[in-house]
Amino acid sequence: MNIGNFVPENNVFLAPMAGVTDKAFRVLCKEYGAGLVYTEMVSSKGLYYGSQRTEFMLDIDSREAPAVVQIFGSDADIMGFMAEKISEKEEVAFIDINMGCPAPKIVKNKEGSYLMKEPELAKRIVKKVVEKSKKPVTVKIRKGWDENSVNAVEFAKMLEDCGVSAIAIHGRTRSQMYEGKADWDIIKKVKESVNIPVIGNGDVVTCQDAKRLLEHTNCDAIMIGRGALGNPWIFKKVVTYLKEGIILDDPNPQEKIELAIRHLEMMYEFKGQRGVIEMRKHIAWYLKGLKNATVIRDMVNRIEAKEEIIKLLESYKGTI
Repeated sequence: MNIGNFVPENNVFLAPMAGVTDKAFRVLCKEYGAGLVYTEMVSSKGLYYGSQRTEFMLDIDSREAPAVVQIFGSDADIMGFMAEKISEKEEVAFIDINMGCPAPKIVKNKEGSYLMKEPELAKRIVKKVVEKSKKPVTVKIRKGWDENSVNAVEFAKMLEDCGVSAIAIHGRTRSQMYEGKADWDIIKKVKESVNIPVIGNGDVVTCQDAKRLLEHTNCDAIMIGRGALGNPWIFKKVVTYLKEGIILDDPNPQEKIELAIRHLEMMYEFKGQRGVIEMRKHIAWYLKGLKNATVIRDMVNRIEAKEEIIKLLESYKGTI
């Protein structure tokens, strides 16, 4: 599969997730077999006005490169200007435009999934980004705003006409947020309606899910989002299953804790103390399903020093 002139390593991608797909997590997912990793969604206005924290989100490690930078915004000129700047970076595979985020604070600014309600504004943004970017441009959308305004097929055709190189679609409406079941039929309809690659997203948490999504929709690639939380090895499992029909074993509890510790070390290396605090949610995901997980999670949430968390996890590892 080609996305413009870019060829990913395989067709199993890490979906962009705000507050999750930072550099440390992306490096781990790439190491465990993700064919492509996406940054958290990056504010074009934040970049334009010089936000250091926003700029930090563009930092791509050599171990994950080339990676996709996902940007969002409602000002076509600013989106185009920042896309041009970002696309000049060698470590960037291509630019993705977020038109699927359902968060209220994003939607109220006419960004993210709000743009599916205003196709003309979306069209202006996409045309400007395609015009300015030196790399391929893709767009991530949803099924529609709600069940009364399902417009993913028409929207996808418009995006193709604007020159995007691929479309990713999450099979839920904005009103569903992340609840309910993803509609794989709409992904199939989008795939049938355009001649560019389509990436399916929604409800892939097992190897079998991945295969069913590909077979049901005939899409070119899949994205794994929440299924990768505390579970970066899912990519190796899915890729192996799709290629060889073999289901690899999950890591044992000790291996999960060892990976959590390594992840924590990387978070501290990249972000300092802020990374330790942000790591708490990841540790909770690694602990899910393990013995006494709730107790250990609560203890971690009360500790601020990296060394103390590691000491706790090492001690816990010897009990499971």
